[in-house]
Amino acid sequence: MAETVDDKVSYFQAVTGISDPDLCTEILAAHNWDLQVAVSSITANPSSPSASASTSSREQGPSAPLADAEFVAPPPPMPMPPAPQQQQQQQPGIAWKLVTLPFYVVSGGLGLVAGTFRFGAWVAGGVLSRSLSLLGLAGQAGGDRLLELPPSAAEAAEFVAEFEREFGAGRGPRFVAEGFADALQRAQREFKLLFVYLHSPDHPDTPAFCGGCLCAEPVAAFIDENFVAWGGSIRRTEGFKMSNSLNASRFPFCAVVMASTNQRIMLLQQVEGPKSPEEMITILQRVVEECATSLVAARIEAEERLNNQRLREEQDAAYRAALEADQARERERLEELERREREAAEAERKRKEEEEALARAAQEAAEKEAALARRRQEKAMALGAEPDKGPGVTRVLIRFPTGERKERRFHSSAPITSLYDYVDSLDCLEAEKYSLVSNFPRVTYGPEKHSLTLEQAGLHPQASLFIEIEQ
Repeated sequence: MAETVDDKVSYFQAVTGISDPDLCTEILAAHNWDLQVAVSSITANPSSPSASASTSSREQGPSAPLADAEFVAPPPPMPMPPAPQQQQQQQPGIAWKLVTLPFYVVSGGLGLVAGTFRFGAWVAGGVLSRSLSLLGLAGQAGGDRLLELPPSAAEAAEFVAEFEREFGAGRGPRFVAEGFADALQRAQREFKLLFVYLHSPDHPDTPAFCGGCLCAEPVAAFIDENFVAWGGSIRRTEGFKMSNSLNASRFPFCAVVMASTNQRIMLLQQVEGPKSPEEMITILQRVVEECATSLVAARIEAEERLNNQRLREEQDAAYRAALEADQARERERLEELERREREAAEAERKRKEEEEALARAAQEAAEKEAALARRRQEKAMALGAEPDKGPGVTRVLIRFPTGERKERRFHSSAPITSLYDYVDSLDCLEAEKYSLVSNFPRVTYGPEKHSLTLEQAGLHPQASLFIEIEQ
Protein backbone atom coordinates (compact mmCIF):
# COMPACT_ATOMS: atom_id res chain seq x y z
CA MET A 1 0.00 0.00 0.00
CA ALA A 2 2.98 2.29 0.58
CA GLU A 3 3.79 2.02 -3.10
CA THR A 4 0.28 3.24 -3.96
CA VAL A 5 0.71 6.25 -1.68
CA ASP A 6 4.05 7.09 -3.27
CA ASP A 7 2.50 6.86 -6.76
CA LYS A 8 -0.26 9.24 -5.83
CA VAL A 9 2.17 11.67 -4.23
CA SER A 10 4.48 11.52 -7.27
CA TYR A 11 1.65 12.15 -9.70
CA PHE A 12 0.28 14.98 -7.55
CA GLN A 13 3.75 16.57 -7.64
CA ALA A 14 3.95 16.17 -11.44
CA VAL A 15 0.57 17.79 -12.01
CA THR A 16 0.77 20.63 -9.50
CA GLY A 17 4.52 21.33 -9.62
CA ILE A 18 4.83 21.22 -5.78
CA SER A 19 8.25 19.81 -4.97
CA ASP A 20 7.65 19.13 -1.24
CA PRO A 21 6.42 15.50 -0.91
CA ASP A 22 5.34 16.02 2.70
CA LEU A 23 3.12 18.92 1.69
CA CYS A 24 1.65 16.83 -1.15
CA THR A 25 0.99 13.97 1.29
CA GLU A 26 -0.81 16.33 3.67
CA ILE A 27 -2.97 17.81 0.87
CA LEU A 28 -3.92 14.35 -0.42
CA ALA A 29 -4.73 13.13 3.09
CA ALA A 30 -6.95 16.20 3.63
CA HIS A 31 -8.92 15.17 0.55
CA ASN A 32 -9.21 11.48 1.50
CA TRP A 33 -6.51 10.57 -1.07
CA ASP A 34 -8.75 11.52 -4.02
CA LEU A 35 -6.33 12.71 -6.71
CA GLN A 36 -8.85 14.60 -8.83
CA VAL A 37 -10.40 16.43 -5.89
CA ALA A 38 -6.96 17.30 -4.49
CA VAL A 39 -5.69 18.60 -7.85
CA SER A 40 -8.90 20.60 -8.36
CA SER A 41 -8.46 22.20 -4.93
CA ILE A 42 -5.04 23.52 -6.03
CA THR A 43 -5.84 24.39 -9.65
CA ALA A 44 -9.33 25.83 -9.13
CA ASN A 45 -8.94 27.62 -5.76
CA PRO A 46 -5.51 27.58 -4.14
CA SER A 47 -6.85 29.31 -1.01
CA SER A 48 -9.88 27.04 -0.50
CA PRO A 49 -10.95 26.29 3.07
CA SER A 50 -10.35 22.59 2.57
CA ALA A 51 -6.69 23.25 1.85
CA SER A 52 -6.15 25.77 4.63
CA ALA A 53 -7.94 23.55 7.13
CA SER A 54 -5.38 20.76 6.75
CA THR A 55 -2.96 21.89 9.45
CA SER A 56 -2.57 18.63 11.34
CA SER A 57 0.88 17.49 12.35
CA ARG A 58 2.70 15.02 10.06
CA GLU A 59 5.78 12.86 10.12
CA GLN A 60 8.95 14.82 9.85
CA GLY A 61 11.55 13.72 7.40
CA PRO A 62 13.94 15.04 4.78
CA SER A 63 12.30 16.74 1.80
CA ALA A 64 13.96 15.70 -1.46
CA PRO A 65 12.62 16.92 -4.80
CA LEU A 66 11.54 14.21 -7.27
CA ALA A 67 13.58 14.03 -10.46
CA ASP A 68 11.84 14.34 -13.79
CA ALA A 69 12.68 10.76 -14.75
CA GLU A 70 10.84 9.47 -11.68
CA PHE A 71 7.37 10.70 -12.74
CA VAL A 72 5.05 7.67 -12.99
CA ALA A 73 1.51 7.25 -14.26
CA PRO A 74 -1.41 7.03 -11.81
CA PRO A 75 -2.55 3.45 -11.13
CA PRO A 76 -6.15 2.26 -11.64
CA PRO A 77 -8.68 3.30 -8.99
CA MET A 78 -8.03 1.40 -5.75
CA PRO A 79 -9.37 1.67 -2.19
CA MET A 80 -8.12 4.77 -0.46
CA PRO A 81 -5.17 3.99 1.87
CA PRO A 82 -5.11 5.38 5.39
CA ALA A 83 -3.08 8.50 6.02
CA PRO A 84 0.44 8.07 7.40
CA GLN A 85 0.76 8.00 11.16
CA GLN A 86 1.23 11.41 12.71
CA GLN A 87 3.95 12.17 15.21
CA GLN A 88 3.73 14.44 18.16
CA GLN A 89 6.04 17.10 16.78
CA GLN A 90 4.12 19.91 15.07
CA GLN A 91 5.18 21.15 11.64
CA PRO A 92 4.28 24.40 9.85
CA GLY A 93 0.71 24.43 8.49
CA ILE A 94 -0.29 24.19 4.85
CA ALA A 95 -0.95 27.93 4.62
CA TRP A 96 2.69 28.66 5.50
CA LYS A 97 3.92 26.03 3.02
CA LEU A 98 1.80 27.54 0.25
CA VAL A 99 3.34 30.94 0.96
CA THR A 100 6.82 29.45 0.77
CA LEU A 101 6.24 27.58 -2.50
CA PRO A 102 8.68 28.18 -5.41
CA PHE A 103 8.04 31.26 -7.46
CA TYR A 104 7.07 29.37 -10.66
CA VAL A 105 4.42 27.40 -8.74
CA VAL A 106 2.94 30.53 -7.17
CA SER A 107 2.99 32.48 -10.46
CA GLY A 108 1.47 29.53 -12.31
CA GLY A 109 -1.27 29.22 -9.70
CA LEU A 110 -2.05 32.91 -9.92
CA GLY A 111 -2.15 32.70 -13.72
CA LEU A 112 -4.47 29.73 -13.47
CA VAL A 113 -6.78 31.58 -11.09
CA ALA A 114 -6.81 34.57 -13.46
CA GLY A 115 -7.58 32.24 -16.36
CA THR A 116 -10.39 30.68 -14.35
CA PHE A 117 -11.88 34.10 -13.69
CA ARG A 118 -11.54 34.97 -17.40
CA PHE A 119 -13.30 31.75 -18.38
CA GLY A 120 -16.05 32.42 -15.83
CA ALA A 121 -16.46 35.94 -17.23
CA TRP A 122 -16.62 34.51 -20.76
CA VAL A 123 -19.37 32.06 -19.75
CA ALA A 124 -21.23 34.78 -17.84
CA GLY A 125 -20.97 37.07 -20.86
CA GLY A 126 -22.38 34.33 -23.09
CA VAL A 127 -25.32 33.75 -20.72
CA LEU A 128 -25.96 37.51 -20.46
CA SER A 129 -25.77 37.93 -24.25
CA ARG A 130 -28.20 35.05 -24.72
CA SER A 131 -30.59 36.55 -22.17
CA LEU A 132 -30.43 39.96 -23.86
CA SER A 133 -31.00 38.39 -27.26
CA LEU A 134 -34.13 36.66 -25.95
CA LEU A 135 -35.34 40.04 -24.72
CA GLY A 136 -34.56 41.64 -28.10
CA LEU A 137 -31.73 43.77 -26.67
CA ALA A 138 -28.79 42.01 -28.30
CA GLY A 139 -27.94 40.23 -31.53
CA GLN A 140 -29.27 36.69 -31.71
CA ALA A 141 -26.30 35.27 -33.61
CA GLY A 142 -23.70 36.30 -31.04
CA GLY A 143 -25.54 34.75 -28.10
CA ASP A 144 -26.13 31.50 -29.97
CA ARG A 145 -22.51 31.29 -31.01
CA LEU A 146 -21.27 31.64 -27.42
CA LEU A 147 -23.71 29.13 -26.01
CA GLU A 148 -23.22 26.60 -28.79
CA LEU A 149 -19.44 26.35 -28.23
CA PRO A 150 -18.85 23.04 -26.37
CA PRO A 151 -16.75 23.19 -23.20
CA SER A 152 -14.05 20.97 -24.72
CA ALA A 153 -13.76 23.28 -27.74
CA ALA A 154 -13.64 26.31 -25.43
CA GLU A 155 -10.79 24.75 -23.47
CA ALA A 156 -8.92 23.91 -26.70
CA ALA A 157 -9.38 27.42 -28.04
CA GLU A 158 -8.17 28.88 -24.75
CA PHE A 159 -5.11 26.61 -24.82
CA VAL A 160 -4.28 27.70 -28.38
CA ALA A 161 -4.62 31.36 -27.39
CA GLU A 162 -2.44 30.93 -24.32
CA PHE A 163 0.19 28.98 -26.31
CA GLU A 164 0.37 31.72 -28.94
CA ARG A 165 0.57 34.46 -26.31
CA GLU A 166 3.42 32.71 -24.50
CA PHE A 167 5.45 31.42 -27.45
CA GLY A 168 4.37 33.69 -30.29
CA ALA A 169 1.58 33.63 -32.86
CA GLY A 170 2.31 31.46 -35.88
CA ARG A 171 4.98 29.44 -34.08
CA GLY A 172 4.67 25.79 -33.28
CA PRO A 173 2.21 23.23 -34.65
CA ARG A 174 -1.22 24.35 -35.80
CA PHE A 175 -3.25 23.02 -32.87
CA VAL A 176 -6.93 22.57 -33.73
CA ALA A 177 -9.30 24.61 -31.57
CA GLU A 178 -11.72 21.77 -30.92
CA GLY A 179 -12.27 18.97 -28.45
CA PHE A 180 -10.19 15.79 -28.44
CA ALA A 181 -12.99 13.66 -29.92
CA ASP A 182 -13.53 16.12 -32.77
CA ALA A 183 -9.78 16.29 -33.42
CA LEU A 184 -9.62 12.48 -33.52
CA GLN A 185 -12.45 12.40 -36.05
CA ARG A 186 -10.70 15.09 -38.11
CA ALA A 187 -7.52 12.99 -38.18
CA GLN A 188 -9.52 9.95 -39.22
CA ARG A 189 -11.19 11.89 -42.03
CA GLU A 190 -7.85 13.22 -43.25
CA PHE A 191 -6.15 9.80 -42.89
CA LYS A 192 -3.55 11.16 -40.49
CA LEU A 193 -2.38 10.35 -37.00
CA LEU A 194 -3.29 12.57 -34.06
CA PHE A 195 -0.41 14.32 -32.30
CA VAL A 196 -1.34 15.03 -28.68
CA TYR A 197 0.52 17.51 -26.49
CA LEU A 198 -0.40 17.75 -22.80
CA HIS A 199 0.74 21.10 -21.47
CA SER A 200 1.92 21.38 -17.87
CA PRO A 201 2.35 25.16 -17.47
CA ASP A 202 4.10 24.93 -14.07
CA HIS A 203 6.66 22.31 -15.03
CA PRO A 204 10.18 23.79 -15.23
CA ASP A 205 10.97 22.01 -18.53
CA THR A 206 7.83 23.22 -20.30
CA PRO A 207 9.04 26.63 -21.58
CA ALA A 208 12.26 25.22 -23.02
CA PHE A 209 10.49 22.26 -24.61
CA CYS A 210 7.76 24.37 -26.20
CA GLY A 211 10.06 27.15 -27.35
CA GLY A 212 13.01 25.01 -28.39
CA CYS A 213 11.35 21.85 -29.72
CA LEU A 214 7.65 22.27 -30.55
CA CYS A 215 8.15 25.77 -31.94
CA ALA A 216 11.18 24.74 -33.97
CA GLU A 217 10.28 25.23 -37.61
CA PRO A 218 11.28 21.69 -38.78
CA VAL A 219 9.28 20.06 -35.98
CA ALA A 220 6.22 22.25 -36.50
CA ALA A 221 6.34 21.75 -40.28
CA PHE A 222 6.71 17.96 -39.90
CA ILE A 223 3.78 17.78 -37.45
CA ASP A 224 1.54 19.98 -39.62
CA GLU A 225 2.31 17.90 -42.69
CA ASN A 226 1.85 14.44 -41.19
CA PHE A 227 -0.44 14.88 -38.18
CA VAL A 228 -3.48 16.62 -36.86
CA ALA A 229 -2.21 18.42 -33.74
CA TRP A 230 -4.28 18.74 -30.57
CA GLY A 231 -3.11 20.27 -27.33
CA GLY A 232 -4.61 20.59 -23.90
CA SER A 233 -3.59 21.90 -20.54
CA ILE A 234 -3.64 19.52 -17.61
CA ARG A 235 -5.13 22.42 -15.66
CA ARG A 236 -8.28 22.00 -17.69
CA THR A 237 -10.85 19.24 -17.49
CA GLU A 238 -10.21 17.50 -20.79
CA GLY A 239 -6.43 17.84 -20.56
CA PHE A 240 -6.51 16.32 -17.10
CA LYS A 241 -8.71 13.45 -18.28
CA MET A 242 -6.41 12.78 -21.24
CA SER A 243 -3.38 12.72 -18.94
CA ASN A 244 -5.11 9.96 -16.97
CA SER A 245 -6.19 8.09 -20.12
CA LEU A 246 -2.69 8.22 -21.65
CA ASN A 247 -0.94 7.46 -18.31
CA ALA A 248 1.15 10.62 -18.51
CA SER A 249 3.88 10.11 -15.91
CA ARG A 250 6.54 12.56 -17.04
CA PHE A 251 6.37 16.03 -18.51
CA PRO A 252 6.67 17.49 -21.09
CA PHE A 253 4.37 14.81 -22.52
CA CYS A 254 3.44 14.10 -26.13
CA ALA A 255 1.66 11.14 -27.68
CA VAL A 256 0.64 9.85 -31.08
CA VAL A 257 -2.76 8.14 -31.22
CA MET A 258 -5.21 6.97 -33.82
CA ALA A 259 -8.85 5.96 -33.77
CA SER A 260 -9.62 2.32 -33.12
CA THR A 261 -12.79 0.25 -33.05
CA ASN A 262 -15.67 0.61 -30.60
CA GLN A 263 -14.97 4.31 -30.06
CA ARG A 264 -11.55 3.59 -28.57
CA ILE A 265 -8.14 5.08 -29.29
CA MET A 266 -4.89 3.29 -30.04
CA LEU A 267 -1.77 4.68 -28.36
CA LEU A 268 1.06 4.43 -30.88
CA GLN A 269 3.84 6.39 -29.21
CA GLN A 270 4.57 8.29 -26.02
CA VAL A 271 7.18 11.04 -25.93
CA GLU A 272 8.00 11.93 -22.33
CA GLY A 273 10.48 14.40 -21.00
CA PRO A 274 12.54 17.04 -22.81
CA LYS A 275 13.53 16.25 -26.37
CA SER A 276 15.59 18.04 -28.98
CA PRO A 277 14.04 18.87 -32.36
CA GLU A 278 16.13 16.14 -34.01
CA GLU A 279 15.02 13.52 -31.49
CA MET A 280 11.37 14.55 -31.85
CA ILE A 281 11.48 14.38 -35.66
CA THR A 282 13.22 10.99 -35.50
CA ILE A 283 10.57 9.55 -33.18
CA LEU A 284 7.67 10.97 -35.19
CA GLN A 285 9.25 9.90 -38.49
CA ARG A 286 9.49 6.33 -37.23
CA VAL A 287 5.82 6.36 -36.15
CA VAL A 288 4.74 7.74 -39.51
CA GLU A 289 6.74 5.09 -41.38
CA GLU A 290 5.33 2.30 -39.21
CA CYS A 291 1.75 3.48 -39.71
CA ALA A 292 2.08 4.50 -43.36
CA THR A 293 0.90 1.12 -44.62
CA SER A 294 -2.23 1.14 -42.49
CA LEU A 295 -2.99 4.77 -43.33
CA VAL A 296 -2.56 4.11 -47.05
CA ALA A 297 -4.71 1.01 -46.76
CA ALA A 298 -7.35 3.02 -44.90
CA ARG A 299 -7.21 5.74 -47.53
CA ILE A 300 -7.50 3.18 -50.35
CA GLU A 301 -10.36 1.45 -48.56
CA ALA A 302 -12.12 4.78 -48.01
CA GLU A 303 -11.57 5.73 -51.66
CA GLU A 304 -12.93 2.37 -52.79
CA ARG A 305 -15.86 2.78 -50.46
CA LEU A 306 -16.38 6.28 -51.80
CA ASN A 307 -16.07 5.05 -55.40
CA ASN A 308 -18.50 2.23 -54.70
CA GLN A 309 -20.87 4.65 -53.07
CA ARG A 310 -20.49 7.03 -56.01
CA LEU A 311 -21.05 4.11 -58.42
CA ARG A 312 -24.16 3.09 -56.52
CA GLU A 313 -25.37 6.66 -56.54
CA GLU A 314 -24.72 6.89 -60.29
CA GLN A 315 -26.50 3.58 -60.83
CA ASP A 316 -29.36 4.72 -58.64
CA ALA A 317 -29.47 8.01 -60.53
CA ALA A 318 -29.45 6.18 -63.88
CA TYR A 319 -32.16 3.84 -62.63
CA ARG A 320 -34.22 6.76 -61.38
CA ALA A 321 -33.69 8.56 -64.70
CA ALA A 322 -34.75 5.46 -66.65
CA LEU A 323 -37.70 4.96 -64.35
CA GLU A 324 -38.70 8.59 -64.70
CA ALA A 325 -38.35 8.29 -68.50
CA ASP A 326 -40.52 5.17 -68.50
CA GLN A 327 -43.02 6.88 -66.26
CA ALA A 328 -42.96 9.94 -68.53
CA ARG A 329 -43.54 7.76 -71.60
CA GLU A 330 -46.34 5.94 -69.82
CA ARG A 331 -47.88 9.26 -68.82
CA GLU A 332 -47.59 10.46 -72.42
CA ARG A 333 -49.17 7.23 -73.66
CA LEU A 334 -52.01 7.54 -71.20
CA GLU A 335 -52.42 11.23 -72.01
CA GLU A 336 -52.47 10.39 -75.75
CA LEU A 337 -54.99 7.64 -75.11
CA GLU A 338 -57.12 9.97 -73.04
CA ARG A 339 -56.83 12.65 -75.75
CA ARG A 340 -57.93 10.21 -78.42
CA GLU A 341 -60.78 9.02 -76.25
CA ARG A 342 -61.82 12.63 -75.68
CA GLU A 343 -61.60 13.35 -79.40
CA ALA A 344 -63.60 10.21 -80.21
CA ALA A 345 -66.17 11.12 -77.60
CA GLU A 346 -66.29 14.67 -78.96
CA ALA A 347 -66.69 13.39 -82.54
CA GLU A 348 -69.40 11.01 -81.42
CA ARG A 349 -71.12 13.82 -79.58
CA LYS A 350 -70.95 16.06 -82.64
CA ARG A 351 -72.17 13.23 -84.88
CA LYS A 352 -75.12 12.65 -82.60
CA GLU A 353 -75.81 16.36 -82.44
CA GLU A 354 -75.67 16.57 -86.24
CA GLU A 355 -77.92 13.57 -86.57
CA GLU A 356 -80.29 15.03 -84.06
CA ALA A 357 -80.14 18.39 -85.85
CA LEU A 358 -80.77 16.70 -89.19
CA ALA A 359 -83.61 14.71 -87.66
CA ARG A 360 -85.05 17.86 -86.16
CA ALA A 361 -84.61 19.69 -89.47
CA ALA A 362 -86.20 16.84 -91.37
CA GLN A 363 -88.99 16.72 -88.85
CA GLU A 364 -89.42 20.45 -89.02
CA ALA A 365 -89.36 20.33 -92.83
CA ALA A 366 -91.88 17.53 -92.82
CA GLU A 367 -94.03 19.39 -90.35
CA LYS A 368 -93.65 22.51 -92.44
CA GLU A 369 -94.45 20.63 -95.60
CA ALA A 370 -97.44 19.08 -93.92
CA ALA A 371 -98.50 22.46 -92.68
CA LEU A 372 -98.13 23.92 -96.18
CA ALA A 373 -100.06 21.03 -97.61
CA ARG A 374 -102.82 21.55 -95.10
CA ARG A 375 -102.72 25.27 -95.79
CA ARG A 376 -102.92 24.72 -99.54
CA GLN A 377 -105.77 22.35 -99.03
CA GLU A 378 -107.55 24.79 -96.77
CA LYS A 379 -106.96 27.65 -99.21
CA ALA A 380 -108.19 25.55 -102.11
CA MET A 381 -111.28 24.58 -100.19
CA ALA A 382 -111.85 28.25 -99.26
CA LEU A 383 -111.69 29.25 -102.94
CA GLY A 384 -114.37 26.90 -104.00
CA ALA A 385 -114.93 25.85 -107.60
CA GLU A 386 -113.67 28.02 -110.43
CA PRO A 387 -116.62 29.93 -112.02
CA ASP A 388 -117.43 29.69 -115.70
CA LYS A 389 -116.95 32.55 -118.13
CA GLY A 390 -119.52 35.31 -117.95
CA PRO A 391 -120.13 38.98 -117.43
CA GLY A 392 -119.52 38.86 -113.66
CA VAL A 393 -116.35 36.82 -113.94
CA THR A 394 -112.83 38.27 -113.84
CA ARG A 395 -109.89 36.49 -115.45
CA VAL A 396 -106.60 36.91 -113.54
CA LEU A 397 -103.10 35.91 -114.76
CA ILE A 398 -100.40 35.56 -112.12
CA ARG A 399 -96.69 35.32 -112.91
CA PHE A 400 -94.36 33.67 -110.33
CA PRO A 401 -90.72 34.57 -109.73
CA THR A 402 -89.70 31.33 -111.38
CA GLY A 403 -91.33 32.48 -114.60
CA GLU A 404 -94.24 30.12 -114.23
CA ARG A 405 -97.72 31.50 -114.95
CA LYS A 406 -101.04 30.53 -113.54
CA GLU A 407 -104.45 31.75 -114.65
CA ARG A 408 -107.87 31.46 -112.97
CA ARG A 409 -111.32 32.97 -113.10
CA PHE A 410 -112.85 34.69 -110.10
CA HIS A 411 -116.15 36.36 -109.43
CA SER A 412 -115.74 40.08 -109.77
CA SER A 413 -117.23 40.45 -106.31
CA ALA A 414 -114.52 38.24 -104.75
CA PRO A 415 -112.09 40.09 -102.46
CA ILE A 416 -108.40 40.61 -103.15
CA THR A 417 -107.66 38.00 -100.46
CA SER A 418 -109.07 35.34 -102.75
CA LEU A 419 -106.12 36.00 -105.09
CA TYR A 420 -103.68 35.39 -102.19
CA ASP A 421 -105.60 32.24 -101.26
CA TYR A 422 -105.23 31.04 -104.80
CA VAL A 423 -101.46 31.63 -104.78
CA ASP A 424 -101.17 29.88 -101.40
CA SER A 425 -103.11 26.89 -102.68
CA LEU A 426 -100.57 26.33 -105.44
CA ASP A 427 -97.27 24.54 -104.91
CA CYS A 428 -95.35 27.15 -106.82
CA LEU A 429 -94.12 29.54 -104.13
CA GLU A 430 -92.16 28.78 -100.97
CA ALA A 431 -92.09 32.34 -99.64
CA GLU A 432 -94.61 33.18 -97.00
CA LYS A 433 -94.44 36.97 -97.32
CA TYR A 434 -95.12 38.40 -100.74
CA SER A 435 -97.31 40.97 -102.48
CA LEU A 436 -99.32 40.95 -105.69
CA VAL A 437 -98.36 43.84 -107.95
CA SER A 438 -99.74 45.10 -111.28
CA ASN A 439 -97.90 47.04 -114.01
CA PHE A 440 -99.17 50.04 -115.98
CA PRO A 441 -100.00 51.53 -113.62
CA ARG A 442 -97.96 49.90 -110.90
CA VAL A 443 -100.21 49.07 -108.01
CA THR A 444 -99.33 46.93 -105.02
CA TYR A 445 -102.24 45.13 -103.53
CA GLY A 446 -101.09 44.98 -99.98
CA PRO A 447 -103.02 44.36 -96.74
CA GLU A 448 -104.74 47.74 -96.95
CA LYS A 449 -106.52 46.62 -100.13
CA HIS A 450 -107.31 43.04 -99.15
CA SER A 451 -110.94 43.93 -98.37
CA LEU A 452 -111.58 45.45 -101.85
CA THR A 453 -113.34 43.36 -104.46
CA LEU A 454 -111.69 42.67 -107.75
CA GLU A 455 -114.06 45.09 -109.48
CA GLN A 456 -113.43 47.80 -106.88
CA ALA A 457 -109.69 47.30 -107.26
CA GLY A 458 -109.97 47.85 -111.04
CA LEU A 459 -109.03 44.30 -111.95
CA HIS A 460 -112.28 43.43 -113.73
CA PRO A 461 -112.80 42.02 -116.34
CA GLN A 462 -109.20 40.83 -116.53
CA ALA A 463 -105.85 41.56 -114.89
CA SER A 464 -102.24 40.51 -115.06
CA LEU A 465 -100.31 40.45 -111.74
CA PHE A 466 -96.87 39.30 -110.70
CA ILE A 467 -95.57 38.24 -107.32
CA GLU A 468 -93.04 40.41 -105.51
CA ILE A 469 -91.21 38.67 -102.63
CA GLU A 470 -90.87 40.77 -99.49
CA GLN A 471 -87.41 40.84 -97.96
